[in-house]
This record gives sequence, structure tokens and C-alpha cells, in this order.
Amino acid sequence: EVRLVESGGGTVPTGGSLRLSCAASGFPFGGHAMSWIRQAPGKGPDWVSSISRGGDSTYYGESVRGRFAVSRDNTKKTLFLQMNSLKPEDTAVYYCNFDTPKRAPWGPGTQVTVSS
Repeated sequence: EVRLVESGGGTVPTGGSLRLSCAASGFPFGGHAMSWIRQAPGKGPDWVSSISRGGDSTYYGESVRGRFAVSRDNTKKTLFLQMNSLKPEDTAVYYCNFDTPKRAPWGPGTQVTVSS
């Protein structure tokens, strides 16, 4: 069974940092490019970042470029998102998933709240 479980969210002040994790199981993690996607209250999904299967290529949305860093540990089947210089507009539930149109079942997500 494909399973993705996000963790690491919390409430931080503007300018703070958080490190999100996504624990994967039930599929060959190293064989999939992965993405972080977020959804703020009342808004649609917003792509945040992607990383290639081996981790050598990374991509970022314009609103997070230079502040967030995606990485992965294929031996531990875990995806990470280091978030620095957080802004109130980063407040959302953050999810990880396959970087393909056909998604894995969504995990519970992890709430990130940035206070102003």
C-alpha cells in the first residue's frame, strides 16, 4: 500500500524556520520524482517544489525560491522541505506526492502557520 505521511509543521513567527518531512512507504521511493504542494484555506493547491529521483535536480515556485530547500534521503525513504524566512502567506497545509499527473493517495498533510 502506497503511503505518504507528512510531519514537522507548526506555528512560527514571521521570519522563522521549519523543516518538514514526508515518510514514504509501499513503493520504490528512489524511483519517483517527488513534489511538495500546499493548500491555504479557501484556495486551490499551490505547487511549492519538486526534486528528481536522485535528488540532483530541484525546482521551486517563484514565491518560495531562495527561501525553501527540498531534499531527499532515498535510503530512509524520506522527503524534506527546509523552510526559512517564513511569511504569513506561507500559511497552509503542506503535502508531499509524486511529481506526476497521476498522484499517490494523499497523506494527512502537515499544518504550517506563520504569525504576523
